Amino acid sequence: QVQLAESGGGLVQAGGSLKLACAASGRTFETYNMGWFRQAPGKERDFVAAISTNSVTYFTNSVKGRFTISRDNAKNTVYLQMNSLKSEDTAVYYCAAVSKRRSSWYAAMDRKNEYEYWGQGTQVTVSS
Repeated sequence: QVQLAESGGGLVQAGGSLKLACAASGRTFETYNMGWFRQAPGKERDFVAAISTNSVTYFTNSVKGRFTISRDNAKNTVYLQMNSLKSEDTAVYYCAAVSKRRSSWYAAMDRKNEYEYWGQGTQVTVSS
């Protein structure tokens, strides 16, 4: 069992930056692939970024070049650095985790049903 807790959300002006963090419980964080999703009001929860256990990263096209994802296994934490924020980045951001043993994740890390554990989310609001 893994528990996830996001932090770092807030209100920022367009063009600004925020860094989200997701802290995981347990002693086996390094065995989990991690992802970030976001959900805007009235919309589906969409993939943003993911990072594998060996730190290979993946991004949805709309955030490439603006967002980075990283992990610190010593701190059981995954980060999402968001730069050049736009109003369309406004959403609740969720982190998610899945065991590296789930082989299907590597071909479908952008799908919600590939993840086993979810955090409660943190609100990001970008004002224009």
